[in-house]
Amino acid sequence: MSGLIGKKIGMTSIFDENGKNIPCTVIEAGPCIVTQVRTEEVDGYSALQLGFDDATEKSATKADLGHAKKAGTSVKRKVAEFKGFDAEYKLGDAITVEHFIEGEFVDIAGTSKGKGFQGVVKRHNFGGVGQATHGQHNRLRAPGSIGAASYPARVFKGMKMAGRMGGETVKVQNLRVYKVVPEKNLLVVKGCVPGHKNSYVIIQK
Repeated sequence: MSGLIGKKIGMTSIFDENGKNIPCTVIEAGPCIVTQVRTEEVDGYSALQLGFDDATEKSATKADLGHAKKAGTSVKRKVAEFKGFDAEYKLGDAITVEHFIEGEFVDIAGTSKGKGFQGVVKRHNFGGVGQATHGQHNRLRAPGSIGAASYPARVFKGMKMAGRMGGETVKVQNLRVYKVVPEKNLLVVKGCVPGHKNSYVIIQK
């Protein structure tokens, strides 16, 4: 799936032609520079490696500097590979937000907000103990039983328990593109996108 790398700016709302208030996410999408071209002959598959958001040379490794120099561009903070571009691109070409068309649907992947160590009620939607009577004491949000008895004498793998929540790669599919603003490199999509403000997202169509 072809696409671009973007940065989540934040959320807003837009009124449609029927006067309905639509929640939207604003994304700064591109311009992305082609930093490497994968080919069937050399790599065994065809794809484009795109770079987004300039990084300082001071923070870059010599490998990154050499890689960027070959493409005739500066070092990029975020790099990702995309397949399925219709047009032919070469090293150093820029792909802008005009790659997307208003009204089409896109998939957006990002890293969800980290929530830290959370209990089972927040992390796995457990109901808690519910009643406050019948000898219930300080057990309102407890996980309850995590196993049987002397058989199986262990806790099964994958048991839903408390633990660190968030900070995972999440993809939201079929978000409608509401507006494309080429002069500001902005993409406005319906609904919410995983991640905090200024986090990087991968937009695919």
